[in-house]
Amino acid sequence: MKPSVGRVVHYVSYGTPVLPDGSQAFTSECRAAIVTEVGALIGTHATIEHGSDEKALGLCVLNPAGMFFNQGVIEDQDQKRGGTWHWPERVE
Repeated sequence: MKPSVGRVVHYVSYGTPVLPDGSQAFTSECRAAIVTEVGALIGTHATIEHGSDEKALGLCVLNPAGMFFNQGVIEDQDQKRGGTWHWPERVE
């Protein structure tokens, strides 16, 4: 599948840092996101952490407490690391 403007994808949030006791205030979560651009410029953090610029997207991420916009989000269908996007899993 090819991403296109207006499609729904999942954005993986980073979550908060792990505390010394091993807990987190917020864990990494999949969030619904709307594609706002295809071929977005890659952010420095994405290039360093993930090393790929294939299918970079601009996204409007929908969180329970609000929305945010992010450019240069790269695809990660396998590991689904924080700060990446993937196609939604099918639920029956």
